[in-house]
Amino acid sequence: MTLSSMVVSRDWQEVSVLECILGGLHMDVTVEAEPQKAMARLNRSKIDALIVDCDLNGTGQFLRELQREPGRLNTVPLVIMGMPQGKLDVAATGAIFAFEKPISVEQAVRTLSAARNMILDGRLRYHRVCLEIPVSLSANSHKRVAAQLINVSQGGLHVHLDEKFDTAKPLRVSFVLPHTKDTLQANAEVAWRDERGNVGIRFVNISPAMNQTLRLWLAQQFFGN
Repeated sequence: MTLSSMVVSRDWQEVSVLECILGGLHMDVTVEAEPQKAMARLNRSKIDALIVDCDLNGTGQFLRELQREPGRLNTVPLVIMGMPQGKLDVAATGAIFAFEKPISVEQAVRTLSAARNMILDGRLRYHRVCLEIPVSLSANSHKRVAAQLINVSQGGLHVHLDEKFDTAKPLRVSFVLPHTKDTLQANAEVAWRDERGNVGIRFVNISPAMNQTLRLWLAQQFFGN
């Protein structure tokens, strides 16, 4: 999967290094030499990773504008480059990662790889996969109800029930993901329900092994699209 990035800089020597590294990480690169144009692009396009050269005139105002719109920074791991020691309070910029010029290729690879992993983790956390497989629900050891799984994410399930079921009690959910052999089980609770039998279920306790199985399966579906 290809992610998007934007470099705000006029230092073309450093930009060429970043383009090479980001390309190797399967990230498309857009370069903007003027902070105002970079802000305009952010307002109309989804950018996964933003790299700002603080040696560029106007970046102070650019970063302050980003800070006034924290929603944008929640979707953009901000990486700062070109910051002389003591000149800039990195934390105050909202940056998650930082590195200095001249760019060390080794450091940049580590930093940008970490930023990319953060982006992917965020996407996978909310990624839902639609399924039509049976799931078993139990509110106690004596009663099991069959439901139809509609979608699954790292956090829980959306299922459909044809019969009445006490959703006020803690649940135990059980189902088998396609192309896997192990039955995935977890303690859960109802997050929401409607009158048509749709129920949102939130995982409360899932073993590390089963959580890893689910994460890997979701990642396979995500990258297979």
